[in-house]
Amino acid sequence: MMVVSGITPDLDYGSYLGGASAFLQFHRTVLHSVLGTGLLICVIAGAFCLLDRRMPPQKSVSVRSPLGFGPALAVCALGAAGHVLLDLVSGVGVELLWPFRVHWYGRDFVANFDPWVLTLLVAGLLLPVLFKLVNEEVTSGKKAPSGRPSAVITLVLLLGYLGLRAHLHGEAVDLLLSREYHGRIALAGEAFPEVFSPFNWRGIAVTDDTLEEVEVTPTRPDEFDSNNSVTRYKPEDSPALEVAEKSADAARFLIYARVPIASVRRIEDDYRVDVRDARFPDSDDDPANIVLRVDLASNFEIRRDELLFASGASQ
Repeated sequence: MMVVSGITPDLDYGSYLGGASAFLQFHRTVLHSVLGTGLLICVIAGAFCLLDRRMPPQKSVSVRSPLGFGPALAVCALGAAGHVLLDLVSGVGVELLWPFRVHWYGRDFVANFDPWVLTLLVAGLLLPVLFKLVNEEVTSGKKAPSGRPSAVITLVLLLGYLGLRAHLHGEAVDLLLSREYHGRIALAGEAFPEVFSPFNWRGIAVTDDTLEEVEVTPTRPDEFDSNNSVTRYKPEDSPALEVAEKSADAARFLIYARVPIASVRRIEDDYRVDVRDARFPDSDDDPANIVLRVDLASNFEIRRDELLFASGASQ
C-alpha cells in the first residue's frame, strides 16, 4: 500500500503525451495537490481493503480480521506524503492548493534526481538483508533482527542530508546577494542544485537589466568571483513584449517560471517573443523546461501563442 500510494501521484507524468500545455496544467498539480492526494489515497486504501476481502485466506495463516479502512488509509497517507514532501524540496515544486489557488510551492534544495538520496534509500533497503545474512552465519537458528533499526537510521540520515542541503542553499543565496556583478548590484538571487555535488550550486543573480549566471560553492566563499558570471541581458521594453506578456498562455507560464527571461526578434515584418525559465540551463531537455512563444503581426496583433518543450523550441 505504501509503495503504490508513493508511486501513483506520478501518473500525471502521462500528461507529457498531450504536449507542453497539458504537461504544465497537470504535472505535479492534480495528483500532487492536497485535494487530489486525499482522494487518491482514499481510492487506493479502499481498493486494498476490497482486495483483502476477496482474497481467499491461506491455510498456513491464522484467522485474522479483514483489513480496516482506517489503518489502510494511514499507510497510504504515509506513502503519498513522502512522495509530495520529496517533490517539495526538488524540481519545479508542487501546486499544493490546486484547484483553489494557482501557486507553485517548493524549494530547490536537491535536484529532481539526486543520486545521494537514491543511495541512502537503497542502502536502507539492503542493510537489513545484509544483517540477516550475517546473523544467520553467526547465530544459526535464532530469529533475525527486523529492518526497523535500518529504516530509522535511513530516515534520520535522509532528514539530515536534506537539512544540510537547505542550509547550503541559504548560504549560496546569501553569497550571491553579497556581491556586485560587473558593477551591477544584485536585486535578487536564486541557487539551483547540481546533480552530483551537494556543495556546488548554479547561481543566478538578478540585476536591473541582466541575469548573471555563476557557479557558487558556499563552503568556499573566498573563492567566489562574481566577475566570472555569464551575463544575459533583459530585453528592452517594447510594444511586442508588452502584448506578449498579456497573452493567455503568458499568465500561466509566468506563475510557473522562477526566473523568466524574454527575447524579442523580428521575422520579416513580424515579431516572435520567446520567454524561458532561466532556472533551467539552455541545454536541459527535461520536460519541465517549458518555453512560452508568442508570434505577433507587424501591428502587434497576436497570431499565435503556445507553450513548447524547450527541446523542441529551437526552430
